Amino acid sequence: MYREISNLIIYRDSAEHEILANLGKVFKDFDMKSASDDDLRTRIYAQVRRLLDIATKYGFDNNLWHNYLTFLIMTDENPFSLTYEKAGVQEGTVNNFAINDFSTFKNLFDFDFAPIETALGINCFSVLSDYRAIAKREQIFNKNVSEKVRELSRKIESADNGEQIFYIVAQFYKDYGVGMFGLNKAFRIETDENCLSFKFNAITNMEPVHLSMLIGYESQKKALIENTEAFVLGKGANNLLLYGDSGTGKSTSIKAIVNQYYDRGLRMIEIYKHQFGCLSRVISEIKNRNYRFIIYMDDLSFEESEIEYKYLKAIIEGGVETKPDNVLIYATSNRRHLIKETWNDRNDVKQDGDMHRSETIEEKLSLVNRFGLSIGYFKPSRREFDQMVVELAARYPEITMPEEQIIAEAHKWEMLGGGISGRTAQQFVNHLCGIANK
Repeated sequence: MYREISNLIIYRDSAEHEILANLGKVFKDFDMKSASDDDLRTRIYAQVRRLLDIATKYGFDNNLWHNYLTFLIMTDENPFSLTYEKAGVQEGTVNNFAINDFSTFKNLFDFDFAPIETALGINCFSVLSDYRAIAKREQIFNKNVSEKVRELSRKIESADNGEQIFYIVAQFYKDYGVGMFGLNKAFRIETDENCLSFKFNAITNMEPVHLSMLIGYESQKKALIENTEAFVLGKGANNLLLYGDSGTGKSTSIKAIVNQYYDRGLRMIEIYKHQFGCLSRVISEIKNRNYRFIIYMDDLSFEESEIEYKYLKAIIEGGVETKPDNVLIYATSNRRHLIKETWNDRNDVKQDGDMHRSETIEEKLSLVNRFGLSIGYFKPSRREFDQMVVELAARYPEITMPEEQIIAEAHKWEMLGGGISGRTAQQFVNHLCGIANK
């Protein structure tokens, strides 16, 4: 095994992955007879445990060894994978190195573990080659990742040589991408205390909501879809502000639009206002990737003393560096103008003919004006609220209460403090599900 690993060129980072590198050292010591059987068994079991951990995290199944090698191929960001993610199969010298590496992976896929298992009296590798997961996938890991691992693993298993694997993997990179951006829908950034450095963390348990699940707000959803559709197609699209009352579905709409367009290359990066100092560097990291990115800012607002909005203004429009075409900013807020306004803002009002202008007010409004599209979400009327409750309840067969009783109980529920909103309607229906059949 260690001889095969040493042949990797482009996928050298994969060769240094902890599990593969450590197993390579084990097999070298086994061949050289430079370690005791007990030591070799202990070291093998340690790597098997790590392999089981990663299998549980990402949902490997059937042949865990093949799944693991496939995962390395899927996540290794190198000159070959990044180029093919963006441009697809093309002629180039790098192809020769890639075929060499895929020939090596083919040998690793077909590696014969029988000699070491017989010599050490173990069968762990045989067990891993026919593994059956017992937990429910969707409750543990990103199901999207697990499905793609197994899909690509089966295709590589059926390949006869490195050249066939080359075309299989190249097409995979073109279709789905490489690394964490290729495998996940959404991300948060983790920064140090002073926002001098950051890293992306995948959100693996994103809520599986769809716009059809949001009752009402048809014109708002239509405007959101039209803007996002244009963005995904590479046409002109606007930064977007969803503003309005709490609990009306603003955040749900953003999550749903990402779910809807993920398969067409849309990704989301959630960022908070205390991280705005990193925003330009975040955009620099993603501007050359073959995806469309929504920078998502949830519940965005600024108090009078906060100045972080100035960072955002410069990024959206007005900075020296033009915002790339594959990045838009989508924000939600309960405030129409994002920044708290006070009567003191009017102290510098000046009269220009028939116009009265305040530089302070215009400074604050200049941020919201840089969102090319603003969509309002407001509390439903009593009639619309009743319709929401009835339609939501109809989605749960365990709720058998008559429609009139559902509406009456919903009125009592919202008077307890939730108020009339889509969120309150959903919370009430959740309550009905909880007490059903008691």
